[in-house]
Amino acid sequence: MNRWWNSIKSSWHHSFSLLWLVVIGLQWVSFTEPFWLQATTEVVLVTLAAVAVIEILLPVKWGIRLLLEAAAVLYVTYRLILNKGIYTPDPWAATLSDRLNDISVHMVPYIWFALAAGALLLLSSWWVNSKTRILMFLTANIVAFAALDSFTSAVLWQEVAWTVAAGMGWLVTQHLRSFQLHYPRGWTYLLRYPFKVLVNIAVIFSLVIVTGVNMPEVRPTLTDPYSAWQDWNGGSGPSGTGTSGSQDTSSGSGGTGSGSSSSGYSLDDDNLGGGFSFDYSPVMTVTSNLRTYMRGESRAVYSGSGWSDDDRWNRGPLQRAAVGQELEREAAPKAQTETLQQTVRLLGGNDYPVLFGAYSISRVDTIDGEEASNGLFWRSQDNEMIWGSDDVLTYPQTYELTSEVPVVPVQELSRQTFEQLYAGQDNERYLQLPDNFPQRVSNLAGEITASAQTPYEKVALLQQYLQVTFPYTNQPDLTRKRSKDMVESFLFEIMEGYCDYYSTALVTMARSLDIPARWVKGYAPGEQAQLPDNLMAQGAANNNYTITNADAHSWAEVYFGEYGWVPVEATPGFTVPLLTQSEEQTPEEPVQEEEEAEEPVVEPVQGDSGNSRNIGAWIVAAAAAVLLLWSGYLLWQHRLRLRFLLQRLRMGRPLTPVQKVVAETERWVRYVRRKGMLKEEHETLREAVGRWSRETPEAAGSFSSLLYLFEQAKYSPDIIKDKDWYSVYTEALQLQRSLKGRRTKSTI
Repeated sequence: MNRWWNSIKSSWHHSFSLLWLVVIGLQWVSFTEPFWLQATTEVVLVTLAAVAVIEILLPVKWGIRLLLEAAAVLYVTYRLILNKGIYTPDPWAATLSDRLNDISVHMVPYIWFALAAGALLLLSSWWVNSKTRILMFLTANIVAFAALDSFTSAVLWQEVAWTVAAGMGWLVTQHLRSFQLHYPRGWTYLLRYPFKVLVNIAVIFSLVIVTGVNMPEVRPTLTDPYSAWQDWNGGSGPSGTGTSGSQDTSSGSGGTGSGSSSSGYSLDDDNLGGGFSFDYSPVMTVTSNLRTYMRGESRAVYSGSGWSDDDRWNRGPLQRAAVGQELEREAAPKAQTETLQQTVRLLGGNDYPVLFGAYSISRVDTIDGEEASNGLFWRSQDNEMIWGSDDVLTYPQTYELTSEVPVVPVQELSRQTFEQLYAGQDNERYLQLPDNFPQRVSNLAGEITASAQTPYEKVALLQQYLQVTFPYTNQPDLTRKRSKDMVESFLFEIMEGYCDYYSTALVTMARSLDIPARWVKGYAPGEQAQLPDNLMAQGAANNNYTITNADAHSWAEVYFGEYGWVPVEATPGFTVPLLTQSEEQTPEEPVQEEEEAEEPVVEPVQGDSGNSRNIGAWIVAAAAAVLLLWSGYLLWQHRLRLRFLLQRLRMGRPLTPVQKVVAETERWVRYVRRKGMLKEEHETLREAVGRWSRETPEAAGSFSSLLYLFEQAKYSPDIIKDKDWYSVYTEALQLQRSLKGRRTKSTI
């Protein structure tokens, strides 16, 4: 037993190196977990643990260890495929050879993953055996994680943080090993005080953790490589790049919290702002030949904190609609349209106040496969298909719509003046602003659009300014907010946000320029579903889109007279898919603009982020506790040096030993006064001490010693040193113990 224990102690450095390697290996398993089968992930994890345990606890010859580790990997893989039901023993197997052959067939490919994981762990522990190689190994891993984070949809900063932490521990281990080899006597001395070594290591780690957590955020000045690559390829980016930041329908409130709410379609827009977390649960699938925004409701009355006209039944005239009925739409004689049919299938069982569809719905074809329903109401002025009635109705799980999608004549529209677009029209409803609307918002809108002449050009400049100036974030820093007006605080104080901020700012700034506009909410187009390989081989069109809560979105619609309403996107990273018509194109040859990728909010592909945040919070709390304890220890250790700090600051120079003795004497005299022993004005200290000694005989010795030390410092020609004031300090402590004991006796 002693021999085994001595072998363990002599190989401590190798054991710690294996532990740090396992921590780094776990980060790679975390990255691959979404792509691997669960059984593959489990077999790799157990293999890493088994190999590390054998290497640490069985310090035998390397050949024997390898055989044991290979046997452990085989057994682990066999047990896993057995427990997972991947392999079921054949009771009719004729021979042992047949059974082993059957097992080996089912162990593939899991056995190769397990053997590869064990081999990489052993090779790394063998090769990375110096400070230089440790740094090279860490750099390679961190660079790889950073590249994957930048060029894939994975978010790997947690993996980078754990790798850096393991690297720090590994370097500390290597330093201690080097110290042991070069200074064996010093190492023996250190082993006598392991607690001090561990405390110093814990303090260093805690300083790094707390400093890193509290470092100010600095936004990158360069575009993320993944986003640049997506933009260059014209990709649409990952799902969930657009969200209204409001809570889901089950919550029934807007996103006014600071990160406590989840993304989804809001039911209350009175108080916009705050922060939210992304919810990637699916909401609906849409089958459509065009990639479009799924429009829900619009708002017209801005209150300063949000949109207050959220009563769907009373904010405008409603008409009962029937399935198959052609809907009345606002006249736009100069607007060209293209017919689009969509099939919407709801997921998750949520209820909504409207049916979602491309702008603008012209007919509801079916509801849950039937051609009749009594729950449809159409509001033509807002282009909303309201759902519901006094009866208890179940929100439809599937419906088919026909929409007339506008084809925007960009060049023609950009030449239309205010007079040509709005002469003789009453657009007061869409020019509304509160009486206390901030003047500096209107001034800013005027400055931004000073070079433009037409409404279309002015809106384009506002859109460009908002997209370029303010960074996107789902957690804006609300501590900067001072103004009560949402738009003013966004433009001049918070200066960051998500779609609700941008869309509301664009609508109100356009209105301040006498350009009619309204606020719209719904869903961004979502992501195209993956087609089966056989359909892809046949060249089938991929017209299926999956929309999640994270795709909830808001945007602006601007009114251009006889050209109708045109959607305008002000949120960075988004371009509303529009059909456009140039001078050389006819309406039958539209160009569809693709939605751009939004860089700041990439869908995480890791495990439970909530658990990760909890673990991180515990680590930070533990680090802070270590630093507090360490600070308290330092204060206690240097308490005597800090004793005269205030007097030193007051005098502007260090106290002499005599002054320290006098200060300590005044301190213990104040203490005995609190105990009820007062010094009369006519008494000298000697007379008072004599009286106190008679009243408290148990403290007479301490009183006598303290009086002697004071008179020696005050009146003796002897040289007083620092040890003399320290003697006063220690004797005063003895006096306190004596008086405390006397008070206890008197109480009894």
